[in-house]
Amino acid sequence: MKYFDKILIANRGEIAIRVMRACRELGIETVALYSDPDKNALHVKYADEAFLVGEAHPKKSYLNRERIVDIAHKSSADAIHPGYGFLAENSLFAKLCEDEGLVFIGPSSKTIEAMGSKIGSKRMMKSAGVPVLPGTEGGVSSVEDAKDVAAEVGYPVIVKASAGGGGIGMQIVEDEAGLLEAIDKGMRIAESAFGDATIFVEKYLTKPRHIEFQILADAKGRTIHLYDRECSIQRRHQKLVEEAPCPIMTPELRERMSESAVTVAQTAGYSNAGTVEFLYADGEYYFMEMNTRLQVEHTITELITGIDIVKQQIAIAAGEDLAFEQDDVRIRGHAIECRINAEDPLNDFASDPGKILRYRSPGGPGIRVDSGIHMGYNIPAHYDSMISKLCAWGMDRIEAIQRMRRAIYEYVIMGVKTTLPLHHAIMNNSHFVAGDTHTHFLKEEHIARNLRRYLLEEETRMATLAESLRQGKEIAAIAAAVNVYMKNAGK
Repeated sequence: MKYFDKILIANRGEIAIRVMRACRELGIETVALYSDPDKNALHVKYADEAFLVGEAHPKKSYLNRERIVDIAHKSSADAIHPGYGFLAENSLFAKLCEDEGLVFIGPSSKTIEAMGSKIGSKRMMKSAGVPVLPGTEGGVSSVEDAKDVAAEVGYPVIVKASAGGGGIGMQIVEDEAGLLEAIDKGMRIAESAFGDATIFVEKYLTKPRHIEFQILADAKGRTIHLYDRECSIQRRHQKLVEEAPCPIMTPELRERMSESAVTVAQTAGYSNAGTVEFLYADGEYYFMEMNTRLQVEHTITELITGIDIVKQQIAIAAGEDLAFEQDDVRIRGHAIECRINAEDPLNDFASDPGKILRYRSPGGPGIRVDSGIHMGYNIPAHYDSMISKLCAWGMDRIEAIQRMRRAIYEYVIMGVKTTLPLHHAIMNNSHFVAGDTHTHFLKEEHIARNLRRYLLEEETRMATLAESLRQGKEIAAIAAAVNVYMKNAGK
């Protein structure tokens, strides 16, 4: 069925291409947007049409709501898919689309607004019987109130921006002495980043796991889940490694958590694809937030269920009912996603934009690469540093890990520093292999020790590859590129 004639993708890079692929399979024409530095980007070439949206700065391009809607009208697009990031969870943009007669492929503007407030959504879910972390009931009105709450729930506590996302402004406070500074700083960051200085305080779990459930819901309120993902390995509260299903999940825990996830969606009046996120520690789980959009890690859920989530988004937005019931959804195998970023893992993950001098993508059984780059591409400094999403699927978790190891040492990216060596260290870490992870996993010494060793090997690998390429020995170069990794596979 052709749900729309033409969809504008209000995003860039790999997620724009991901949505366009689904549209191409459905026979839907696509419209791309590009900023000045993105004029030669892959998503621009892939689309049926492309329009310049503005200058490099996001506020003048991918965050320019009025300009994007104007392009949608000029291109005769029926609907807009926001991808993730940028305007994906912007209720004002969703409302503008609604007012302008454009279908916003996602939840309603009212739902986005309701779930965009961490304080409001937490209060709503607590009333619905979903477990939440103890903390302030609303925004912090005074330091004294915050001190009272912190003393009641016990230190450490975490200070968060109510309108925040992506870990921006989050601060961990170990004792009362640090609370005043954290509140003052938190308010300043929240106002600057989100235009809303409201912050709140809640109990901080020292080594929790981050577990989430993928949700699909249609306009009639029929809601199902596509099972769970573990996203505990993070840097600066942003995910680096995700896997599905969660390796510690039991049938009893899945039943409880999935029921809560569906309750969250139904309480919010949710329609389309979304993700309910929880923190889990000591046998208990707590609602954290709902992401009212497609997730970066939707790929691994697709791999274990066989369901194309983007196609489901489009169908639901077109008014279709869910095509299947909860009992129709089954887990098949295990999948892992590694986010490959242009970052230096030894320099606090500082971004490293620049030109890709050599690029060779991995492949073979069970491997999926979602990427928006190519050899010769210049990674702009203005946007997120993610190069690609490297996914591995196996009949079980061990096979998925083995395939990810292989894919990592097949992957060749020259010209910028990347997180590939870090992912190699993680995939060969005994704690990760055992499923023993938490949200502060990357701060553990065993990870730092392995990473330093693998980065030295990466330097040797790249130097050998570069010299072989200079001599025109490409086959030898590729062999040399993987050789260093191969000798350590399985450690």
